[in-house]
Amino acid sequence: MAQTPFDASERRAWAGRAAAYADGFGRLCAYTVPRLLDAAGVDAGARVLDVGTGTGTVAAAAAARGARVSAVDAEPDMVRCAAQAVPGADVRVAALPRLPFPDGEFHSVVGNFVLNHVGRPRAALAELRRVTRPGGRVALTIWAAPAAPGQALLGRAVRAAGVSRPAELPALAPEEDFPRTGEGLAGLLRTAGRLAEVRCAALSWEHRTTPEEWWRGPAAGVATIGQVVISRGADVTERIRRQFAVLAREFTGPDGELVLPHTALLASGRVAGAGA
Repeated sequence: MAQTPFDASERRAWAGRAAAYADGFGRLCAYTVPRLLDAAGVDAGARVLDVGTGTGTVAAAAAARGARVSAVDAEPDMVRCAAQAVPGADVRVAALPRLPFPDGEFHSVVGNFVLNHVGRPRAALAELRRVTRPGGRVALTIWAAPAAPGQALLGRAVRAAGVSRPAELPALAPEEDFPRTGEGLAGLLRTAGRLAEVRCAALSWEHRTTPEEWWRGPAAGVATIGQVVISRGADVTERIRRQFAVLAREFTGPDGELVLPHTALLASGRVAGAGA
């Protein structure tokens, strides 16, 4: 299956940025990990696949529960970090919607925010179901829309600076998109994933960081927002930073920390068939 323009853009956005991700957005995304593993039924002895593992936070948490872990990511830099985080795990370079595993290989398949970064979400769901054994569970998180105030901060700074998304950063094709709501994500699992017993919940939390740490990732080009921030050169990046510094005051406490409200959606479902 050919790579979409969105997929190609994602590969460029994450290339060589594992360390910058881990120091900022990685800490944010770690919040959902325990609930994600619970939703997938990950426990001792389970054969687990972590898709879009990043620096290996989910894979390491699954291994700590006694699971037998495999993990994949499309970015080699992430794979190197994940392999160090989970010694002995099977960590490989691979990208949805094609995974290098046979049908029904895993008791549980998890993806922490991976659906935000694939060009064919429906084909991705079908592939996750394929590698999950009958009776096994698939669990996924995505960012909710509309974005929570803390999640929207960086985008507000970009808009306040008068910067638009450049053409070389294509959005997901309209025919591939889906509503980033509980109903929309659950519907995707039921239809594209053909999963049973689908459940979906909103997870809300306050991420605590500093203005300096929160700016460092985008300034290094991490994720799509980072690619927008650095897309027009140093002068425009500085203009966005100044707007960020002003807007960040809304979320800054007396101790100088940022307190950023975020909301994600967690959905899971079971592959029909015999018990895992």
